[in-house]
Amino acid sequence: MAVLIDSSVLIGLERRGKDLDDLMSLTLDESFALASITASEILVGIYRADSPQRRHHRETWVENALALFPVLPFDLTVARVHAQLWAQLLTTGLMIGLHDVQVAATALSRDYSVLTDNVRDFERVPGLIVRQPEW
Repeated sequence: MAVLIDSSVLIGLERRGKDLDDLMSLTLDESFALASITASEILVGIYRADSPQRRHHRETWVENALALFPVLPFDLTVARVHAQLWAQLLTTGLMIGLHDVQVAATALSRDYSVLTDNVRDFERVPGLIVRQPEW
């Protein structure tokens, strides 16, 4: 099963001073991808850097990640899953962050699991296979 990487994993890697090889070593048998909202979330980190040096480091790190992992679009198929999932989570009172709903919908629409450090929220999504990295 392919794996959709949540921004929490990428942000955690960068903050720990690890590189993308550390993530790739978690599994050899599966392919990785990012949701388009995840690409946006990690790009925001570049603009929030507190110094020019940190910004340059982050920009290099983020661009390497974006070059390594395919970015899956938020297309009409994902939008349909997203709408249904959003309504279901609201109805059941188990709502998660709107960006997380987009990640979950992207994963569900393509039969991907989600690799995240935010297991508590993603486990609320029915049918979603949630994995946590073992650092």
